[in-house]
Amino acid sequence: MEFRQAVEKDINDIMCIIRQAQNYFKKHGIDQWQNNYPTIETIQKDIQNKNGYVLVEDNKIIGTVALFLTGDKNYDVIYSGKWITNETYATIHRIAIDSNYKGQGRSNFILKQMEKKCLQNGIHSIKVDTHRENEAMKKWLLKNGFQYCGVIYLEDQSERIAFEKQIKLK
Repeated sequence: MEFRQAVEKDINDIMCIIRQAQNYFKKHGIDQWQNNYPTIETIQKDIQNKNGYVLVEDNKIIGTVALFLTGDKNYDVIYSGKWITNETYATIHRIAIDSNYKGQGRSNFILKQMEKKCLQNGIHSIKVDTHRENEAMKKWLLKNGFQYCGVIYLEDQSERIAFEKQIKLK
């Protein structure tokens, strides 16, 4: 498996995986990633800003994620809890795995690669948010050492539950 920065030619494969995730959410009644989000423009911006990454196996893109090493203004205020740290942090957004590869540890591999990138940049904390009803994501986060921290609100005032993980050199 190869974890690498996404490039423009990856967009169609990334959007295919995003559509699979959107359909999964819709089928399970989760109001996340609906209304045409994330858009092709969102993914293009991730790539242009060097925040977009893909997981490649056997020359096929099977996973996608956006990793921001600069924090997120939506995380400035947290309700009904508090962040574990107040130090510099990275954020994970738009993580998705091809439906044919779910449940096989690919997202864990992506997380380990993101943790390495964070440590290489002197960052020891990762924050992430998800929809309250996204049970699969919540389970994955807790299984991988993230701790529930509270509630944040996105720019459109959508509520999200927030998690943080401190990462250390191994």
